[in-house]
Amino acid sequence: MSDDSLIAAARTAREHAHAPYSNFRVGAAVRAKSGRVFSGCNVENSTYGLTLCAERVAIFKAISEGERGFDAVAVVTDSDTLTPPCGACRQIIWEFCGDAEVILANLKGKTERHRMAALFPKPFDHSYF
Repeated sequence: MSDDSLIAAARTAREHAHAPYSNFRVGAAVRAKSGRVFSGCNVENSTYGLTLCAERVAIFKAISEGERGFDAVAVVTDSDTLTPPCGACRQIIWEFCGDAEVILANLKGKTERHRMAALFPKPFDHSYF
């Protein structure tokens, strides 16, 4: 699947976001090395602390369906400034995707590409234990 198709999957997932509190709808898609794509959207909760970000939803969905090994994650928002994953999502992306490519996009077609190592330069992972 091309990067454009991965972005399209994230954009479609964004439409399903449940964001009644922030009104900030996010879609994400993760591409497995097998070629399968898993998408997710943010799902808010009134406590905010129980909210799940789109990136984690997509990755957990893939893991729950038995997929391992990922090479790219796309994140789509409707903001002029492209939105990178939050700290919790960076930890999960690093743990399950390693130094994958992260593609940030908005609804106007603006994109940026980053490696996880640049977004998360000193990760906590299995190398510490």
